[in-house]
Parts: sequence; structure tokens; C-alpha cells
Amino acid sequence: MILQGDALAELRKLPDKCCSVCVTSPPYYNARDYGVADQLGTESSPEEYTRKMVEIFREVARVLKDDGTLWLNIGDSYARHIEDGGIKRKDLIGIPWLLALALRSDGWYLRADIIWNKPNAMPESAKDRPARSHEYVFLLSKAAAYYYDAEAVKELAVGYDPKKPGRKRGNAKTFRGGTAYTHDQAKANSAEVDRGSHGLQRNETGKRNRRDVWTIATRPYKGAHLSTFPEELAKICILAGSKPDDTVLDPFSGSGTTGAAALKEGRNYIGIEINPDTCKIQEQRLAEAAQEGAKP
Repeated sequence: MILQGDALAELRKLPDKCCSVCVTSPPYYNARDYGVADQLGTESSPEEYTRKMVEIFREVARVLKDDGTLWLNIGDSYARHIEDGGIKRKDLIGIPWLLALALRSDGWYLRADIIWNKPNAMPESAKDRPARSHEYVFLLSKAAAYYYDAEAVKELAVGYDPKKPGRKRGNAKTFRGGTAYTHDQAKANSAEVDRGSHGLQRNETGKRNRRDVWTIATRPYKGAHLSTFPEELAKICILAGSKPDDTVLDPFSGSGTTGAAALKEGRNYIGIEINPDTCKIQEQRLAEAAQEGAKP
């Protein structure tokens, strides 16, 4: 379902606890023109931008189930002029952390700061600093206990050799018999565990718990005029934060990246987008995703 309108206004129309997870990338501060009146990101100060975002995500918390999570992708920006609060021209403002800490103060549990490393990041012309190639994805929850499917999002262990399960290639620190052990399968020390393995059993699957640096290339969607975060990133968040037939929310849905990933993974979807032209792009994309998700 796509709702065309202002994020805060449309969120207020939704019932309490109707969604399991929110995966979203809101408009960045002072970054681009989205072509609509009263758009977010054009506020006069970082503090005003943060205040508006906190108000919106307070509504997100209301519509999430008690064990729900918010996966928030946000990039930073540089000050173009003297800002309030001591920020100088050319300063890196620190928007991601300003927002994350403000959300924590508003009641969210701040559980993880994930680095999205972009191997194909856009080049920058700045000559007095490194070019940026990462953004943040914050994992926040409504409660201390929440739904998180670690098994669904495990990743391959570095150096895993499928021909020799439980072993890693090129790891200088190995134990008895040249076999390395991972902490993803902890076990009390016993006679069944090799001496020198520190009480850990072999990693026979070659997988480990997902780390907090995700290297994922950007992939623009056809017809979308603005860059979008990739479906692969949204998919990880959706698999970790929901079960099949759960409802995924994106209050800043843009071209429908979150929605496409949700439908392909057998989830329901509610997207909110203020730009009517972008809604049309999203409708086409979701129709394609629904067909793909329906395939056996």
C-alpha cells in the first residue's frame, strides 16, 4: 500500500501497532531539492531538522509493535554557512549522530550503528579531506527485548573453505590441527571439544553473525531521478526485523526500495511518499516486485 502525502500526517492516520519493522532513509539535511513544498531537509538549522525527525519517528514508534525495530539510513552533510550552535562553515555537521542521540533521548533504544560502505560511491571534488564513501544505518528498538532473526542474516566467515568445513584459509591464529573456531557456536568446554579450541566447536556452516560494516554497492532504479539505497541493504534489515506476512513500513518511501524488497520476501508493505510523480514510479516498481515475490 502506498500513501501519497506528508509523512507525519499520513502516519497519524495509521492504527497503533500495525507494523513489525520500519526500514527507511529520510531526506538528508541540506542535501538536495526533492521538488515539493515544505520538504524536509531544508530547515534553517540541524536542531530544527532533528526536532522534526524526532516528531515523525515518535509516530513510527506508535505504529510499530512492541517488539518492533527501526532501521534508519542517514547520511551526513557539510555546513555551507555559519550555523547556530557553534557549527562553522565547512564543518561536518554530524547529522546522523545528532538524530540517533535525539531519538534515544525520546525513548528509543539505540542498539547498533552500522557502517554502510559504498564501494562505488560518487566521486567528490574536495581537495582538503578524504572523499566520503559511507553512510550510517542505525538499529533502534521500542523495547529492550525485540524481534531480531540473527540466523536469517548470517554472512560467510572470512576465509571459509567449503572443501574443509570448520576451517579457514589464511588465518594465522589457528588451533589444534590447523582448524580455526568461531564464537558463533559457543559451547562449554568438554572432552568433545578439541584441546586448545577455547571451548568452542567448529563452524561447519562457514557462516558467522553479521558484522556492523556492510559493503554494498549503490544501484539506482530505472526512472528514479534521485539516488536510492540498494535493495540488498533493505533486504537484510527486513529479514532481521520481520517474519513472512509481517508488515514493513517506510515513511519516506521514494522510489520504493524498501517496498520492493519487502514484497519479494513475502512481507506486506506500507509506504508513504509526498511526491506524486515518485509515487507513480513506486507503483510500477512494486507491481514488478509483487510478481517476482509470487513466483514459487
